[in-house]
Amino acid sequence: MSGSILCAVDVSNGDDDINTIQAAARLAGLDGGQLDVIAVVPDFGLSQVGSFFSKDHHDKMIEEAKEHLNALVTKALDADQNAKVRHVVATGRAYEEVLKLAESTKTGLIVVGAHTSDLADYLLGPNAARVVRHAKCSVYVVR
Repeated sequence: MSGSILCAVDVSNGDDDINTIQAAARLAGLDGGQLDVIAVVPDFGLSQVGSFFSKDHHDKMIEEAKEHLNALVTKALDADQNAKVRHVVATGRAYEEVLKLAESTKTGLIVVGAHTSDLADYLLGPNAARVVRHAKCSVYVVR
């Protein structure tokens, strides 16, 4: 496998993505590849909704997402492994930002989690499904 391995997580899901990060780290370890972990925060600034938030709301969201991402990766791996992981926090639509980063870093594999319950076990969430459909590299789905 060439390029890095990109693991997409949702920091608002608490510990739900720990297994996804661990799977991505194992896959990166097989090839000695770089592990990148991305979290995406929504962009409220361009819509009418954005006018209800303070001007520094976006910056606060980014900082909070960075803290949550760092804590999540440390919990999933450990502090030494976390130090080698490239953390990315982007703003926009989750699937679009994941695909953009994968393209720009020439990612060899994208790892996403499928967070579904009961009857929906056979379906992917909308972001994971879009990543699977539109990625130009392989995608590994962790259930």
